[in-house]
Amino acid sequence: MGNVPRPKLLLLLVLCVLGAESVDRSNFKTCDQSSFCKRHRNLQPGMSPYRALMDTVQMTPEGLSMKVLNTMNKVELQLHLAAINVNTARLTIDEINPIRERFRPTDALSKEPTIAEASILAQDDNSVTLGFLQNKAVVTSDPFRIDFLVDDELAISVNSRGLMKFEQYRKRKNNDEPAEGQENEENQEGEKQEGEGEEEKPVEEEDEPGMWEETFKSHHDSKPYGPSSIGLDFSFPGVEHVYGIPEHADSFALKTTTSGEPYRLYNLDVFEYELHNPMALYGSIPVMIAHNAQRTVGLFWMNAAETWIDISSNTAGKTVFGKMLDYVKGGSEMPQTDTHWISESGVIDVFFMLGPRPAEVFSQYTDLTGKPAMPPLFAIAYHQSRWNYNDEEDVKNVDAGFDDNDIPYDVLWLDIEHTDGKRYMTWDKHKFPHPVDMQDKVAAKGRKMVVIVDPHIKRDDNYHIHKDAKDHGYYVKSKDGGDFEGWCWPGSSSYLDFINPTVRSWWASRFELGTFEGSTKNLFIWNDMNEPSVFNGPEVTMHKDAVHYGGWEHRDVHNIFGMYLPKSTYLGLMQRSNNKERPFVLSRAFFSGYQRYGAVWTGDNTAEWGHLQISIPMLLSLSVAGQSFVGADVGGFFKNPDSELLLRWYQAAAYQPFFRAHAHLDTRRREPWLFDKETMNGIREAIRARYALLPYWYTLFYQAATQGMPVMRPLWAEFPQDTSTFATEDEYMIGNALLAHPVTDAGATGVQVHLPGEGEVWYDVDTHKKYNGGGTEYVPVTLTKIPVFQRGGTIVPRKERIRRASSLTNRDPYTFTIALDKQGRATGEIFVDDGHSFKYRDNNRFLHKNYLFENNKLISRTLDMNGEFETKSWVERIVIIGLPKAPTTITIDGIRDIMIDKKNLEFRYTPDTQTLVIRKPAVNVAQNWSITLQ
Repeated sequence: MGNVPRPKLLLLLVLCVLGAESVDRSNFKTCDQSSFCKRHRNLQPGMSPYRALMDTVQMTPEGLSMKVLNTMNKVELQLHLAAINVNTARLTIDEINPIRERFRPTDALSKEPTIAEASILAQDDNSVTLGFLQNKAVVTSDPFRIDFLVDDELAISVNSRGLMKFEQYRKRKNNDEPAEGQENEENQEGEKQEGEGEEEKPVEEEDEPGMWEETFKSHHDSKPYGPSSIGLDFSFPGVEHVYGIPEHADSFALKTTTSGEPYRLYNLDVFEYELHNPMALYGSIPVMIAHNAQRTVGLFWMNAAETWIDISSNTAGKTVFGKMLDYVKGGSEMPQTDTHWISESGVIDVFFMLGPRPAEVFSQYTDLTGKPAMPPLFAIAYHQSRWNYNDEEDVKNVDAGFDDNDIPYDVLWLDIEHTDGKRYMTWDKHKFPHPVDMQDKVAAKGRKMVVIVDPHIKRDDNYHIHKDAKDHGYYVKSKDGGDFEGWCWPGSSSYLDFINPTVRSWWASRFELGTFEGSTKNLFIWNDMNEPSVFNGPEVTMHKDAVHYGGWEHRDVHNIFGMYLPKSTYLGLMQRSNNKERPFVLSRAFFSGYQRYGAVWTGDNTAEWGHLQISIPMLLSLSVAGQSFVGADVGGFFKNPDSELLLRWYQAAAYQPFFRAHAHLDTRRREPWLFDKETMNGIREAIRARYALLPYWYTLFYQAATQGMPVMRPLWAEFPQDTSTFATEDEYMIGNALLAHPVTDAGATGVQVHLPGEGEVWYDVDTHKKYNGGGTEYVPVTLTKIPVFQRGGTIVPRKERIRRASSLTNRDPYTFTIALDKQGRATGEIFVDDGHSFKYRDNNRFLHKNYLFENNKLISRTLDMNGEFETKSWVERIVIIGLPKAPTTITIDGIRDIMIDKKNLEFRYTPDTQTLVIRKPAVNVAQNWSITLQ
């Protein structure tokens, strides 16, 4: 991000907050320092005071409702349980006639969920059973719990450990006047209601430290409304592995937390974050996936407040030998994973995705929160960035450097130093005096640019963004009613209140070409620091008692607040093109539903092998939580990678969804040609490998946008019954066809690769060497190669012409690589459109083709008859791997009404690798045709 801010006070402040070498843990709370977390964590299992009141059960078209009584303080809560399309259930529990409304982050949802048909199957004095599809939800009265059964097998239990706690809003004791906002005094704790004279007297909860005010370091939280936290436990019988709840720099399969800190979800700007740690990071997606060999289920805790999650397991700590010994003795217990979710405010609002297969859980979650946005083609190519490219001459030289060294790239990025004194949507007139001309020259080569736009606004009355925001009252307010002020890169800053829809619309209008001076249609946006980062705030973020539009406290909205900036930016880029062109937005902070708008990256990582290793589980955790467009800074943001680490990082990232190199201003320049020839050549080959596979990547992103399937997948998503994959986090699937195992250790000469699936076959993508699935293979590696395999039974499209940018490949021919399974069969898809507009969606201007090889015949068919698209691209080469013998002749012909001159094709067969290469079928990719081997 360029030169350190000029004011000495800000410099000292940044250094104090960020530290010299790594994260300062003392800047961030533990559970014991967060009073509501401590209160909930101190609860003892089996002591639940809650009872469902069976005489209040009602069944309506909207679902099942009843009241739940806290038998200690006599406060009643309203429960609602509904079936949701498809194969999902929703549970809400809230106060009745609350003295203050509770925040619901409904903007996480893409639309109001559709209620599905359900009915009461059974009811007695202590339980009621709701039935929907093949599922049952059994609500037990005393003690209160809910059990979800799928095909009559227990899948999820709610409050089975009795850890539910709902802190209702109340009057502060020893105060005749209600606390601020507490005008409605109905149903207050301990208040006698009509007809209650004979009932047991309520037991009032004793006030504990931190309920009504709290101090962390020098920061005071006034808590004007008192305690309002919620908590509930969920158990997954038969499950040893749970995943998700990003973002944490930790293992993919989540660890037990009984002997340490819970996982925390609270969007924070964490400098040089530690590895293998449940500390909160930049974004929060409160989604957990539970998987075993029989089923997959998911849980979405829709809450935007600070959240902590404890995880325990009855098999944690047992070795494989210990489990085998249990089995031999006949005394092994069913595994179970228990989780405890705690949030500072909000309502209990939980969605249960009942699967039962991984693909169905991914689809069910994205049915709720929205399918990922379909990115433009350039966005999934290679991006070059650093803090900062110095000026227009630097931009020109870096752009030319890629061409001079025959390395493709698509996007050049500018960090905060391109602005006029950290005033976003401006340009430094000395360093970037001709921004439009600069962008046009880059665009002339088929490339784009990205600039950073952060949410903190410099308090300068001569700065038009600040003046407009101040005059219209668009800033977040302090608890005292004035504009909230904090320190960030510009110095004294205020923060736009994106909770306000009017502010979001105003912000979107700032991206019009006539408003954002110096911008062009080829300029796209990076939103950073949107947790929000406040250098002098508690935990480097905004005070919890700051006030937003609608009277909401920041504590209520914190985790969703960061999502509204990129959402507004996305809408602005949409409006800029009159809703015709697909935007590209990158955001550091995120929440459930952000996948509808753009990409995320894993933040300020470090040039160390451990950070390269942890990037894989971090990206997998994001992927299974609905966020498909993910990546990590290639080479590490901090410090200086040696040539081996940098090359290995490029090789890994070339097989990950978002592919961007980025670096801190204090690091040495690391454009590929600045390294030795061997390293540069290796980087070039890694980037070219990415570009060759862009047709496959683009098809996967279309599948994500339409079906919700992650682009980057854990092995168990494709091999759900292979228990050896459940804890795997050093390799992954790209779609259903490719398996990548990046090399993440210094000096490695080989790696152990697990190739899943009994009866499967796998082929090295370079050598075509064949491997059987269901085991682990030692695979030698060199500096120029990492293990990547194509799964037998799949077809992968490629474009192998070398171009300097993805936009220049639109007419290039295709190569199809067909990897045969043991039955000699393979299938695959391709999606083709213009690569940048919404015509595929709005005007059906696309091709969606299926390719099937069986019985020695390859058939090309249209998969979606609604689509139509003209393209000059043709089929140049077909490579068939795993063919046991050479054919004598190969012919091509049209099918149905497609007229193609039937002809014999040239081919070459290599018996050592059983590989057949068919040369120049020369048919348009849009046509339907067949190729027969005889």
